[in-house]
Amino acid sequence: MLFLKEHRQIALHVACGDITDVALDGNNFIINIEDGMMENLLNEGKREIESALRWQGLDLNVILNIKVTEKTPEEQDIEKLKNLFGKKLIIKGDK
Repeated sequence: MLFLKEHRQIALHVACGDITDVALDGNNFIINIEDGMMENLLNEGKREIESALRWQGLDLNVILNIKVTEKTPEEQDIEKLKNLFGKKLIIKGDK
């Protein structure tokens, strides 16, 4: 992470600080993340992460394992209703 900070990859440096689920499999450094905004940032920064690992003496390939979060049928229904009615829809207990 110090490599990323020193090479002015601040957003990638911060994103990598939030990664807690990783694994090593042979020459692969596997990063497990939820789908979302961090996915795009890490996909775009794979080369920089691999460079940071090489800087540490580790010749590893970075693999992103994206965990797709499935929505419950209720969440899917609420999303459809929100798309139909917009701000006119009021859901009790919704934050």
